[in-house]
Order: sequence, then C-alpha cells, then structure tokens
Amino acid sequence: MVKIRLRRVGTRNRPMYRVVVADARSPRDGAFIEIIGHYNPLTEPETFAIDEEKALKWLSRGAKPTDTALRLLSKSGVMEKFKPTSVEKARSAKPKKSRTTTKTKSTTEESS
Repeated sequence: MVKIRLRRVGTRNRPMYRVVVADARSPRDGAFIEIIGHYNPLTEPETFAIDEEKALKWLSRGAKPTDTALRLLSKSGVMEKFKPTSVEKARSAKPKKSRTTTKTKSTTEESS
C-alpha cells in the first residue's frame, strides 16, 4: 500500500517535514517514491506547500494519506478537488448498531 505521509528532516529540536509518497512498509525516514511538498510546524503560523498536481495524481492512484497529511491536504484545498467514490460510500453507510444488554430472567431470579 502506498501512503502520503511526513518524513522528518532538520536538526535536533528544529523539526521540518517533507510530504512524501512512500510504501507503507518503509520506515519514517527511509525510502520514498516522490516528494510532493514540505511542512514547517515551528513558524507562526505553520507554513507548508504541497504540489497539487502530484498530490492529485497519487490520490487518484490509491495512495492513502495519514492523519496529519490529510489535514495539510485539506488546508491546501487538494481534498476538495479529489472526491473518491469509495470514501463517500463509506461515510454514507449506515452506522453500526450498538449492543444493548438486557437482564435475563435467570439473573433476576438468582438475585432474589
């Protein structure tokens, strides 16, 4: 599976991140397929830049963004342009029913 995730760069106590497309099995700072942007959480406000064309290309090929990458893609407007049908179907599906427990006749007889 291919993921869109952050790759840490920078020095100790001064993190910066690259937004990369990588195989899910590779380590955080290991091999990657392509760099599609960067993110600096230390600036006020946080700064980031994402190449929309590359991000849309990989999303259409089935790449799954991590939570932070999804937040950055949403802020940059990429996710508004990309509307996968499988995500819409999954969100519109019926919510799971919660289990309700009821006291059985045998438990009420035992307590008497």
